[in-house]
Amino acid sequence: MRRLVLLGSVWAAACASLGTPALPKPSAERAEFVRAIDSMATQDAFRNAQWGILVVDPVRGDTLYARNAGKLFMPASNMKLLTGATALAQLGADYRFRTEFAANGALVNGVLRGDLVVIGRGDPTVSDAAFGDAMTPLRAAADSLWSRGVREIAGALVTGGDAFPDSTLGFGWAYDDLDYGYSAGVDELMFNEGFARVTVRASKTVGGQATVRTAPARTVPGVGRVTVVTGGMMEPEAQQRNHIVWETDVRGPRPLLNLSGFVKARDSATVEVAIRNPSQAWLEAFAEALSARGIVVRGTVISAPAVDTAGLSRLFTLWSPPLRTILPLLEKPSQNQIAEIMFRTLGLEKTGVGTPDSGRKVVERQLAAWGADTAGHAVRDGSGLSRHDYVTPQTVVRVLDAMRTHKDFKTFYDALPIAGVDGTIGSRMKNTAAQGNVHAKTGTVDKARSLSGYVTTADGRLLLFSVLCNNFTVPNRAVEQVQDAIVVRLAASRGLR
Repeated sequence: MRRLVLLGSVWAAACASLGTPALPKPSAERAEFVRAIDSMATQDAFRNAQWGILVVDPVRGDTLYARNAGKLFMPASNMKLLTGATALAQLGADYRFRTEFAANGALVNGVLRGDLVVIGRGDPTVSDAAFGDAMTPLRAAADSLWSRGVREIAGALVTGGDAFPDSTLGFGWAYDDLDYGYSAGVDELMFNEGFARVTVRASKTVGGQATVRTAPARTVPGVGRVTVVTGGMMEPEAQQRNHIVWETDVRGPRPLLNLSGFVKARDSATVEVAIRNPSQAWLEAFAEALSARGIVVRGTVISAPAVDTAGLSRLFTLWSPPLRTILPLLEKPSQNQIAEIMFRTLGLEKTGVGTPDSGRKVVERQLAAWGADTAGHAVRDGSGLSRHDYVTPQTVVRVLDAMRTHKDFKTFYDALPIAGVDGTIGSRMKNTAAQGNVHAKTGTVDKARSLSGYVTTADGRLLLFSVLCNNFTVPNRAVEQVQDAIVVRLAASRGLR
């Protein structure tokens, strides 16, 4: 594949040395485009910020704009471009995650005389997002057991193997984010992308006892102390809105979710909380599905330590949808846990070790194969949640160009959020030339905002862009307005040469 030349002057020199014509002199429209971006990036509001911007015409090998394109920036969720692209390149669009079910005892008269062992490899699709109800694939697994004549499990539900042996959390994740679903840890068994919905419903009378329900399973997370005040017990200004806070007590063998707050009488409030023990949550949800199917489990539910899988009798395998179906679930909503699972899966499938460090090596080797400068990236997780991730706009554009010529480009392109249509830019750039046109990935962590992807100009040219901003003190929306203005201008452009 032809290497993309990122600097117009370098490209022109290369053309001259080959005896081919250099690129024509930039048009007046291009000169005005450069002046416009310069003006936006150098506003007084951004005097303390750093902008990294690169816009490239990959067919012509021409750089239309570059600002700090070779400098490192914290990309936030633009890391998912690297993770998703590497997953497609290394695993293929038809790749499926598998979850095996095995036993260490015989089936006698409908009774499995032993433990049921679940051997996970990170399937991220046991979720509401994938099936509408995270319990659906678990019910299907329960049906498979029933069809094999299993009516009772004499032993326990246990995890088998240890596909992801390292920490469930990413490198450098913020400790005070860990109770939120977007910072949930990942493991070889994942339930509902690592989070549960907890609904607190006030009683019909002021001061009555509140009730708590969890979903999509009734059994996760474990709810401990509940101190919810119902309407009429607080100051009037506090009664204007429901407000529930929570903390997870991880000191015992099973994390407990402690809730407190205010809910108006006859009303309810729902919060999304991280599941601190992913494998345990999966097994408990499966136990619920088994019970609903009429299969009795006599033993306990044990997620750790995982048992050795040697010598087990394999019963059946639950397969995920293909990667081509999973990728939009990652990119469009910017789902951190799917990215982390893919990161570890790359390590597992390509090195035999499902750790973040192994995943990092696979991603770095792929970037090198695509011609990215080794000094142009620091990969520490798959999602971009870590503040130790760094990339250059050049690296991002290199990935975008590699996927442009990849056989699965349509899968990659369609999985990205679409301006004014869906995903994380579904409400941005509406009623502009960018709407329905721009396919791009966002990224947000504190003091970092990113937007990178593809835009088709009014005269039909596909351009690649990466607009990264770090260390700003203005609201995120002020950064987004600049990013959107750049991309909208590209979408509406003609003759930008």
